[in-house]
Amino acid sequence: MRRREFIAVISGAVTWPLVAHAQQPMPVIGFLKAASPGPLRQQVAAFLGGLKESGYVEGQNVAVEYRWAEGQYDRLPALVADPVRQQVSVIVSGGGAPAVLAAKAATTTIPIVFSLGADPIGLGLVASLNRPGGNITGVYQFTSGLEAKRLGLLHEMVPKATSVAVLINSNFADSENQLRDVQEAAARLGVQLVVLRANTESDFDAAFSTLVHQRAGALLVCGSPFFNIRREQLVVLAARHAVPAIFEWRDFAAAGGLMSYGTSLADAYHQVGVYAGQILRGTKPGDLPVVQSTKFELVINLSTAKALGIEVPPTLSARADEIIE
Repeated sequence: MRRREFIAVISGAVTWPLVAHAQQPMPVIGFLKAASPGPLRQQVAAFLGGLKESGYVEGQNVAVEYRWAEGQYDRLPALVADPVRQQVSVIVSGGGAPAVLAAKAATTTIPIVFSLGADPIGLGLVASLNRPGGNITGVYQFTSGLEAKRLGLLHEMVPKATSVAVLINSNFADSENQLRDVQEAAARLGVQLVVLRANTESDFDAAFSTLVHQRAGALLVCGSPFFNIRREQLVVLAARHAVPAIFEWRDFAAAGGLMSYGTSLADAYHQVGVYAGQILRGTKPGDLPVVQSTKFELVINLSTAKALGIEVPPTLSARADEIIE
């Protein structure tokens, strides 16, 4: 065999598998959220960072198809039906139980990775945290189990407030458990509660009017994906009525809310990205234990405290993970 022919044969032997590899379709992740894209920019970036840690970069070796319900839960079944028809490699879902339940109802075969505040066992999503089984796993953020702690922190910030309003979204799966926990904590603290409910944006003005009429001295906004979507509106209403308020996520305090206490959304979405990457590499979702968030953030907005005429207690500021000037 001549040298030129030998090189051609070798070249062909080398390029055949490369061509075959190039023809393999890029895996697709269906990203289903109950919220709007704007408020979740940082969380999406954290998710993509987790994917990258697992060796996947959007647009290079993985595609992400985003589906946003814009807070309209009734759109979720139709939104998730499309990636299921496409037979995507993984579905990432979050922004509340309705989005995750819609994904679970749509497929029993496509792997699902969730980020969720409500108890995934109580919702029937997984058999156990350590061994989820089935086609679903994710991150449990303890959103609905922190309301009593938030009320205690708010009471430390404004101890003279003997009446505190609590805003609840009745459409949230754990809303009644949230209310029960707050009522028990209020009884221990000797605080009177004014219970407000808001299930749509149009309910907010009436809720704050009741707050003013009942002369509540502070406000606890319970955890809810719907409230997170409307966080800027809630922060503005709290400022307009000069009511000290505590919220769920750091983003509320960053937007001008007085304080927040909750788990780290960025950490949760990063872990979701890591899990999605591991599943793309062949790990079964049922073998990946549900990760329980362990990092909790107390954030205080000092500028808002000053605007409200509140002097932050030194014991509280010393425990804060972040003080926003």
